[in-house]
Amino acid sequence: MRLSGRKASRSTRLWAPPQRIVLFSLLALNAAAFIVQLFLTSWNQQFVLEYLALSNRGINDAYAWQFFTAPLLHNNVWHLAADMLVLYFIGRDVEAIIGQRQFLFLYLFGAFSGELGHLFLMPSNCALFAGSGGVTAIFIAYATILPELEMTTLFLFMVPVRLKVRRLAQIALVGAVALWLFDRSGAVGHSAFVGGAIAGWVYAHLLGFGRTSFLQRILHQRRLEASRFQSMNTDQFVAEEIDPLLEKISQRGLASLSRSERRLLEQAREKMLSENAP
Repeated sequence: MRLSGRKASRSTRLWAPPQRIVLFSLLALNAAAFIVQLFLTSWNQQFVLEYLALSNRGINDAYAWQFFTAPLLHNNVWHLAADMLVLYFIGRDVEAIIGQRQFLFLYLFGAFSGELGHLFLMPSNCALFAGSGGVTAIFIAYATILPELEMTTLFLFMVPVRLKVRRLAQIALVGAVALWLFDRSGAVGHSAFVGGAIAGWVYAHLLGFGRTSFLQRILHQRRLEASRFQSMNTDQFVAEEIDPLLEKISQRGLASLSRSERRLLEQAREKMLSENAP
């Protein structure tokens, strides 16, 4: 049976490439923001640094908008180009895997985590151009989702080297930590890498990707405990969980209870109220 020369039926749906509305919107937003940044810098060289980049001075002066403007800033055109290349070539795969909504949340989570990392790790006289935070989160999430995938990169921008994505991510993190240790003054962009990388790793694991981590084990254990508590009636719950706590209180006092044990007492109260409710 030959397929060549056959006309498509009217009922046949044409194949449509996947829409990348979020990805292209982020690319356009970053490009437009950089043009505005160049215009503002040519008008007043210190305006972007003092009012739009994230800094301790801005926080002390209640410049809350810096948390939203800093993720759109880049140190120079090469910083922007590198981020946009990674965002496009890596982001299109990540967006296809996790969906547009989760992709946007991942980018935003990485951007704000990068800012928090800067505030905790860098000195107060250092301002952040945080455009790399969201991009780093996407790249690390990609390395978590597809760690064994091989990619070709240019070593020293000249020699092509084939590496697994997880190895490439490890090299990038080492470089980011080195910059964080030795470049700690003025306007920087690299201090958003650490927070963005942590955000990407955490978000990918929350979505169920990567090897089983301590975070997934904790969440799984909590779900099992919640399911077990719900399956118990009040008498079982009190006998198995509350009576040992009451014994501990009688021997050592209420202050000896840990936070999780206090939470158990609160759950017991809620369980008894819900079962006694009309």
